[in-house]
Amino acid sequence: MDPEFSIEELTDADLPAVVALCGAALDLPEDATEAAQIVSCLWGGAGSARAFGFAALVGGALRGVVLASVGRRDASAGHIDLVAVHPAARRRGIARALLRRAESALAARGVTDVWLAGNPPHYAWPGIDVRYTPAVCAALALGYGHERTAWNMTAELSAPESPARRPTAPAERRLAAAGVTVRAATVDDLPALTAFADTAFGGSWAGELAGSVARPGAGCHLAERDGELLGFAAYGSCRPSWFGPMGTAPAARGLGIGGVLLRRCLRDQHAAGQARAEIGWVGPVEFYADNAGAWIRRVFFLYRKEL
Repeated sequence: MDPEFSIEELTDADLPAVVALCGAALDLPEDATEAAQIVSCLWGGAGSARAFGFAALVGGALRGVVLASVGRRDASAGHIDLVAVHPAARRRGIARALLRRAESALAARGVTDVWLAGNPPHYAWPGIDVRYTPAVCAALALGYGHERTAWNMTAELSAPESPARRPTAPAERRLAAAGVTVRAATVDDLPALTAFADTAFGGSWAGELAGSVARPGAGCHLAERDGELLGFAAYGSCRPSWFGPMGTAPAARGLGIGGVLLRRCLRDQHAAGQARAEIGWVGPVEFYADNAGAWIRRVFFLYRKEL
């Protein structure tokens, strides 16, 4: 280890310094400007012993950080959620030392595989943005293998003519004629929403739904018929500018429910001052392109390593 820096366990008291570090260290503007939300999501959002971190100190000042967590669906999988090094302290082995320390801590918690990938429901990115070339190089140098690729899409909200801002009233009238009601979700809807998401889609959407329904600056819309949930769309669980998750019951697809729920959420985000909405970890590219004029804007590599 470079004698000019030391590594210590991260505490709540370090978080303001971590936010400041990320604001300086995250090279992409869309990440740097949301540093506070990213740190809050990864650290405060986890809310359990599964999340932890380490700080690299140079002369007593925080110059590097790693945040990690144990898999929420698979306790044998660990996740490196964030690595950031101040530009003035790079190329001194800090990132490598932080990753090694995090790997050791994950192994002590019973982890056998480490992912450089998001750990839903609280994640900042699906993986490493391909534009962060030093991070890609560091992952390869430390023995991580490329497992798969993911992408985010972006919907333009600022232009009045944007497809994302098309009115939903005509489609909502057609749905109403078919007995389908579309409305904003409330906290009282959360048990039914999470049960629906778990039953119809599995995964970890329950946590993201809880964050969207209960958090200021976030929200969720749902569709129902005769008291039966047919679909939902949510936004703001991780960051105010992010959209998702969403899902429509297989039996209700083709009615136009998804497009209506999507644009109702995007309308809320525009009203809250968001110029663009980031649709995270996208599956159906065509759906978002058709219904919101969204385009693929960020691509991520997901890496894995056996300990």
